[in-house]
Amino acid sequence: MPEPGLRFVEPDDVETMMFDWGNIKWFSEPRVTETERFSMGLVVLEPGKGHERHNHPGVEEILYYISGEGEQMVEEDGQEIRRKVGPGMMCHIPADMYHETINTGWEPMRIIAIYCPPGPEAFLRTLPGCRIAPPGELPVRD
Repeated sequence: MPEPGLRFVEPDDVETMMFDWGNIKWFSEPRVTETERFSMGLVVLEPGKGHERHNHPGVEEILYYISGEGEQMVEEDGQEIRRKVGPGMMCHIPADMYHETINTGWEPMRIIAIYCPPGPEAFLRTLPGCRIAPPGELPVRD
């Protein structure tokens, strides 16, 4: 891990979380920038894969879609709302709200994810199937 308190963060400065659905690099989290109020990461979803229905208790999330195309679901008042999403779009997910993001395209989908307050990024590290590529190492799939 880099020394905490970085102000400028490059991809090789941070670890890569690897899952069967894709990768995440957390550019700003307490372990990297000593942030206290939010975290920010780059999520890459593989074609046909996604981050299935889940929620973040007490944590809001912003998703900004950089590239690729997908389907975003948010569940509000017991109703699933699904929408096609793509570059330049943003989705706000209130605290506790169930949601899922699926890459429906042929190429990787790149998304900026912001949590407020931070916390879910640390939880993801504990999930079964999460593998970590140390900073500066190229993530390699099994």
